[in-house]
Amino acid sequence: MFDKLLIANRGEIAVRIQRACRELGIKTVAVYSEADADAPYLETADEAICIGPTASRRSYLNADAIIMAALATGAGAIHPGYGFLSENAAFSEAIAAAGLTFVGPSATAIRTMGDKVAAKRAMIAAGVPCVPGPDSALPQDFDTVSRIAAEIGYPVIIKAAGGGGGRGMRVVHSDRELKDAVDLTREEALRFFNNAEIYIEKFLENPRHIEIQVLCDSHGNALWLGDRDCSMQRRHQKVIEEAPAPGIDRAVIAAIGERCANACRQIGYVGAGTFEFLYEDGEFYFIEMNTRVQVEHPVTELVTGVDIVAMQIRAAQGERFKLAQSDIATSGHSIECRINAEDPFTFLPSPGLVTKLDLPSGDGVRVDTHLRAGYTVPSSYDSLIAKLIVHGATREEALTRMRQALGNLHIGGISTNIPLQIELLAEPGFANGGVNIHHLEHWLKERRVA
Repeated sequence: MFDKLLIANRGEIAVRIQRACRELGIKTVAVYSEADADAPYLETADEAICIGPTASRRSYLNADAIIMAALATGAGAIHPGYGFLSENAAFSEAIAAAGLTFVGPSATAIRTMGDKVAAKRAMIAAGVPCVPGPDSALPQDFDTVSRIAAEIGYPVIIKAAGGGGGRGMRVVHSDRELKDAVDLTREEALRFFNNAEIYIEKFLENPRHIEIQVLCDSHGNALWLGDRDCSMQRRHQKVIEEAPAPGIDRAVIAAIGERCANACRQIGYVGAGTFEFLYEDGEFYFIEMNTRVQVEHPVTELVTGVDIVAMQIRAAQGERFKLAQSDIATSGHSIECRINAEDPFTFLPSPGLVTKLDLPSGDGVRVDTHLRAGYTVPSSYDSLIAKLIVHGATREEALTRMRQALGNLHIGGISTNIPLQIELLAEPGFANGGVNIHHLEHWLKERRVA
């Protein structure tokens, strides 16, 4: 048990974790870089401590500085949020070695699920359906690689075993392209992820991106909390998410959810996690598991009524969940729009002083943000500045509420993608539901031409 928690992150997720801790009666320690010295959430934490200069590698990625801050302030646990060190097994181990609690899974689970080859092997063993392809890294011998690709059938995709965020992957449409793709991906994998292992899978041409949220305690209880559709993506980065995924049979979702929960039991997973799938022609194919809280977790919270962040913390404290799977029910529909400080046409970052902030409110409207008027958005970090989330009895009602809420969200002084989100809510394909992961990219190309 612990009564003080250090938040090893910044921005809106730091605010979100603070809120959960207040409801649980846990004191918070906020850490910040020099660039974030005027962040509003520092004032609402019980304590705040600077951990380094602006550069992430010397502050939010500096594990030693974070652990020292926890020890200096008497925090018994560290919550990593998402990004930065949230899926770093060595960080989890270092926290445990310091006698502190990591709010997340074990280092072993992080390593297993962080390595895409090992994760695929674990999922096959647990009966979770995977994309066609071997459950091992590609050998150095190119003739063998060529034979494997031919057996799978083109197009195929080459991926870095330690990859993520859209990096370390290449689509190959014929044997002529294969060697260059293998060599380049292997080189990129080593450069970006310090792991030259790569693997190969069938490339699905028009899939949707569907997620299953799980929560697990240390007593063998594993719950799945419904599904999310995250197919509206640009360059592999999500723009809009919703729950539940429109147009997919609930019995099929339940079967996949149970397999995900069973996989968690088999690997001894503790905390919050997300299984990501490609869904095409009525079939699910596992691609990866994120061993942390997701940016889009609020849509699941709104349709299930479960506080995912609070449950994460309870699991880290060793509590046995009082919820059973039969207690989890999905009600209505929720949509989240990511609000970024960027030009809505060029997507160039737009840091600077926020001169005005008007937030929408009303039934079924939630805003997760760290902004306030007078705050300067730094240029050194991710451009996400807010998440606008709505809930309605139906998808149609949720869409109507989101359109109204976007119209009432005003951020002055910087450019944001609010105009883009307003356009997307009116786009017929998204409005009808069930678009694939390429839909937004195709729409943006047509938009530029027009």
